[in-house]
Formats: sequence, C-alpha cells, structure tokens
Amino acid sequence: MKVVLFGATGMVGQGVVRECLSDAGIESVVSVGRSASGLTNEKFREVRTDDLLDLSPIEAELAGVDACFFCLGVSSNGMNEADYRRITYDLTMAAAAAVARQNPTATFVYVSGMGADSTEKGRVMWARVRGRTENALLATTLNTYVLRPGFIQARNGETSRTPLYRVLYRVVAVLYPVLRAVAPRYVTTTEQVGRAMIALARGRGGTERVLDSRAFNAVADVS
Repeated sequence: MKVVLFGATGMVGQGVVRECLSDAGIESVVSVGRSASGLTNEKFREVRTDDLLDLSPIEAELAGVDACFFCLGVSSNGMNEADYRRITYDLTMAAAAAVARQNPTATFVYVSGMGADSTEKGRVMWARVRGRTENALLATTLNTYVLRPGFIQARNGETSRTPLYRVLYRVVAVLYPVLRAVAPRYVTTTEQVGRAMIALARGRGGTERVLDSRAFNAVADVS
C-alpha cells in the first residue's frame, strides 16, 4: 500500500508516520508539507511546497497512492473564522481534490475533532468549520473516513508544535489511565490513531464513516 500524508511534523502526524513505517504492508509514505520533518527512512519521502492551496506543481507525486492520511490542523485560539476556515477547510479540500484527480476512489482519512458540528449552524466557530469540512469530504468520490478524537496521548515522544498544547498534554497525561477507564469515547493515543487509519485504508472499518475515539480505537485494536 502506498500512502500520502499531510501534517507529518505535527504530534498526530508524527505518530501516524511512525505506525506507517513500522507496518510491513505499507511500501511507501509520501509526506507533503511546507517544512522538513528531519526523518530519514527508506520508505519515507518528503515533497515540500510553499503553497498547500495549489498542489498542481506537485500533483504528479500523488499518483498511484492508495490512501491519504490528513493530519494537518491548527488551534482556533485567537483566529477569526475566515483565517481558520482557510487553513481548516480550504487546505483540506485542496488536498482532497488533488488526491481525487489522481486517484478518484482512494481512501481519505481526516483527523477532525470531538464536537465538530455536522449541521454547520452551531454557535461554536471551530465546530462549524470542522463540520463543513467533514461534510464536503464525505461528498467527494473518495472513500472518506472522519476521525473525531478528544484527548490524544502521545506514545513515542511525539510533540505538538503549539506551546500551550505541549503543556496541556504533559498535565493531562498523568490522568490518561483514569480518562481511558471512565470516558473511553473521548481518549486515544497517537499509536491508535495511526493504526486505525491504516486499518480503514485496508477496508476494515465497516460502514460507519464518522468515528469517535472509542469507535476508531476498536478498529485499531483489531487491525
């Protein structure tokens, strides 16, 4: 299986890349992004571009992939809706369109967030934008799955690029065993996110298209 991944330098993306590279059934991973990850592996190749809204110059690099794992995202803190929509909706849909032009029925797994608003009409800005993005992806020709994680525990040294999140993850990590026991639908790990994505790309996800942490953790655990 050949995979293209967006967001390899973020905490979630780092974990997903690790799971892909350790999976014998994945022969290559193409990472698309603005910055270098610093990772060296014979199965891993980086394609860098300054404009993720226009992937036409590098679109040929997406040909022949079986799955796209989209892990790119930002916090909405301090952002207005237009700027957040540009990064969250516009960039995602530009990637999906480029992948679909090269591979119309490829699997596309999108990391959204717990609380995303599928009605697109709620009062919470980030939830509306996430919901709009999910809906648009599900309407494409791609074999789309949406993951809605709550708290994600890093397992192998992955780190967030957002300073506030780095502090938050360190604090909440102490409580992770308790959270997992009392609120399994809200917690997951970077390992489980990666394994769930791979399992979904292999057709092991069933008919459910929007999965909370408990649902995709189950998919990861049987993969």
